[in-house]
Amino acid sequence: MAAWIKRFSLAGKTALVTGATKGIGFETCKVLADAGADIAAVGRDRAGLAEVAAAVKSLGRKCFVIEADLASSDGPVTSARAALKEFGAIDILVNNAAVALIAPLLKLSVEDWDTTMAVNLRAPFLIARELAPQMIARKAGKIINVSSQAGIIAVDDHGAYSSSKGGLSMLTKAMTVEWAKHNIQINSVCPTVILTPMGEKNWGSPEKSGPMLAKIPAGRFGKPVEVADMILYLASPASDLVCGQDILIDGGYTAL
Repeated sequence: MAAWIKRFSLAGKTALVTGATKGIGFETCKVLADAGADIAAVGRDRAGLAEVAAAVKSLGRKCFVIEADLASSDGPVTSARAALKEFGAIDILVNNAAVALIAPLLKLSVEDWDTTMAVNLRAPFLIARELAPQMIARKAGKIINVSSQAGIIAVDDHGAYSSSKGGLSMLTKAMTVEWAKHNIQINSVCPTVILTPMGEKNWGSPEKSGPMLAKIPAGRFGKPVEVADMILYLASPASDLVCGQDILIDGGYTAL
């Protein structure tokens, strides 16, 4: 095996991926499995979990599915504990699950605000808190938080979503300050609009997509696999010096 391939290999590793049944999470499960990792796939959709399990197993890797609601206070904790019980150790955590409940701030309900914070910010904290001790004990681990361009630059009608993703990016830095000394690398990826089911729902109409596309120098939205490939890099030994970063995958949006 060529040396550069070894630097990107996840052979012998296990990864927990939330929001695994569609979009970025589904592609991430496939990409990490293709690089050699066994997968603990967390999601709410039982049929989607069966689909991602089949995709991972077709690549020759093990897939342990965990059906859970990450909006609850116990869902993230029980998910992490189930993965640890199954695999013994989790080397890579990908906090990908998210909701985007779009509304102007003046019309945003308390319920939508609370749900957004529970899924997008509290769940990543709770899962990481469960998995970090065994990473610290082994002095090795990777945590990748899927944040957003909207967590760096505010977007109309995304007040709750932007606040949750901005908080997730700061949580990434807090984790880095406390855990990097244990050889755990924590980073966030911040995509622009990605053509997932959620992306299509919120940006599919021409009146929404046109103005946003005009702000992206690359002139297009992203594909889930483009984010998954960055997650692979951050999960691999090739990125061992990268820590505490918000890595934008935005087609140049923030260059303007």
